[in-house]
Amino acid sequence: MTMQKTAYVDVKKYDTFPKLLAYNADNYSDEVALREKEFGIWNAFTWADYNRNVKLFALGMHKLGIAHNDSVGIIGDNRPEWVYGEVASHALRAMIFGIYQDSLNEEVAYLINYAGAKIIIAEDEEQVDKVLEITEECPCVEHIIYCDPRGMRKYDDPRLMSHLDLMASGQQLDEEQPELYMQLVNQGKAEDVAILCPTSGTTSNPKLAMLQAGPMLEHCVAYLEADPKYPSDNYVSVLPLPWIMEQVYAVAQALISRIIVNFVEEPETMMEDLREIGPTFVLLAPRVWETVAADVKAKMMDATRFKQMMYRFAMKLAEKAAAEEQGKQSKLAYWLLFRPLKDRLGFTYLRSAATGGAALGPDTFKFFLSMGVPLRQLYGQTELAGAYTIHEAHDVDFDSVGIPFHNAQVRIDNPDHNGVGEVVAKTCGMFLGYYKNQAETDASLEDGWMHTGDAGYFKKENRHLVVIDRISDLAETSNGDKFSPQFIENKLKFSPFIAEAVVQGDGRPYLSAIICIRFDIVAKWAEQRNIAFTNYINLSAQDRIYEMVQKEVETVNETLPAAQQIRKFLLLYKQLDADDGELTRTRKVRRGVIKEKYADIIDTIYSDQDIVHIDTVITFQDGNKSRVQTDVRIVDLVSPSDNAVKEAV
Repeated sequence: MTMQKTAYVDVKKYDTFPKLLAYNADNYSDEVALREKEFGIWNAFTWADYNRNVKLFALGMHKLGIAHNDSVGIIGDNRPEWVYGEVASHALRAMIFGIYQDSLNEEVAYLINYAGAKIIIAEDEEQVDKVLEITEECPCVEHIIYCDPRGMRKYDDPRLMSHLDLMASGQQLDEEQPELYMQLVNQGKAEDVAILCPTSGTTSNPKLAMLQAGPMLEHCVAYLEADPKYPSDNYVSVLPLPWIMEQVYAVAQALISRIIVNFVEEPETMMEDLREIGPTFVLLAPRVWETVAADVKAKMMDATRFKQMMYRFAMKLAEKAAAEEQGKQSKLAYWLLFRPLKDRLGFTYLRSAATGGAALGPDTFKFFLSMGVPLRQLYGQTELAGAYTIHEAHDVDFDSVGIPFHNAQVRIDNPDHNGVGEVVAKTCGMFLGYYKNQAETDASLEDGWMHTGDAGYFKKENRHLVVIDRISDLAETSNGDKFSPQFIENKLKFSPFIAEAVVQGDGRPYLSAIICIRFDIVAKWAEQRNIAFTNYINLSAQDRIYEMVQKEVETVNETLPAAQQIRKFLLLYKQLDADDGELTRTRKVRRGVIKEKYADIIDTIYSDQDIVHIDTVITFQDGNKSRVQTDVRIVDLVSPSDNAVKEAV
């Protein structure tokens, strides 16, 4: 259904975040702006509440000496206090940078020193501990504001202050100088650097992209014109706020379109809280969509035979309808399966659903579209203020990332004979450059265009942009066969049993895969079959688990050209972890780290051995270490009779 157009607030006039907030508070004071679930209850905050809390935060920080061009770090889960601290910092013309709440101490120290933060807003005791433990490494930190007082009485550090004390200090200043806050807000300029947004850091430590307030808001208007949102629409904020796309959705777009941003109680209650809200639009990372799809399939494993039969029947009807016409749905499949399933997931009222940050496999994409979830792929970079392409609602192409927004320019540099080259783009919201890193800025920008480092092309038939993979990740076997590891990995991860896969084969005679099982689902599968196990290491080594995963790999191989099929695989003895540097904080694989860290395993895969002997030490999240001694089996999928595959490899 085509929605009516809406006139968004003039971001040329209200060209900073605090100006927009003040406008909303003046004109829509009683409308709900934010909700937060706490102790099972949804607490609502109006635009007037939002503005008042930001004002008191800002005046409190003003008394602490925070001013233009200072930097403010924020660490913790998604909470209203995060947003208050962010917009309050903008009111002082200070720059904010977000720190992922699961970051290790050394990562926190790196970002704080890089940005030179004078003040850190920390959610709770856990995050305060991280900052205090790196005190000697970060002499720039003058104040630490905590938002959750539980467990804080034992601390005695003069830099510590609760956010309530900060706001009380701001209240006192507001009573003394009632005009001061708006004077500070009105001094803000569109060209002020508002956000130092961390890049994903797939190849190195993250950089901080300098994003200006006005250009970012202008870009968000173009985004809203491509994917409209309206007052009283509900959005559930679950992706980490340091990520550029959550900044776009939960902060900037919310200020422009007056959507209601809902904060879940805990990450573990996300799906339950999402169902309670019944959002009109969602943004979830590919890994979340993959997990939701895997959970649905896992629950069907527990269902009765009749329900399993009805599920398979409905899925076949849906797939047949989709194959006949894009967007077509089977009414029978909808009433039999998808209507109650959408309600169960909280997707009943969705008008728009998006995925971005990494590629989503076409199989997962088709699964949700068959369900009636209006899923669309986004594409963009932190440096260009987030997404700048999207599928139109009536024109979803599983292989592509859609078409550019009206304000975005995209071209393909140095295309080969198939039209594949580097994706180069620019938008009105482009970053100024990397903070304190002119060399990297010069390497990424050329005549106002951003070199993304991604390989892609435009489809001739519909001008959709297709992004294949990182140029640095595109690979070629020793036989000259080119392949995209990411494309094959996404197909493997459509299996409910496979959490992660890293495909190898660059410069090798054939392709192989290092696979991590999805522990909770595989454990349930094993329990149903009376397979005894003790932990992840033990479960992943079971012969029955290998047999089950082998079937999944062989199913994927059937959909691939012979030269791109997986010949060998093994089940890794551990899950890939951001704390070990194997994934970024946005859950992207760091291929260079994998290649270096597991070099012995990879070399053994490409030998004539069928066992890898492991003797290593694993560090857990609590800092404890454990020695792991085990044997990991390598499965070779090529049998002597399989001449076709043997010829391919």
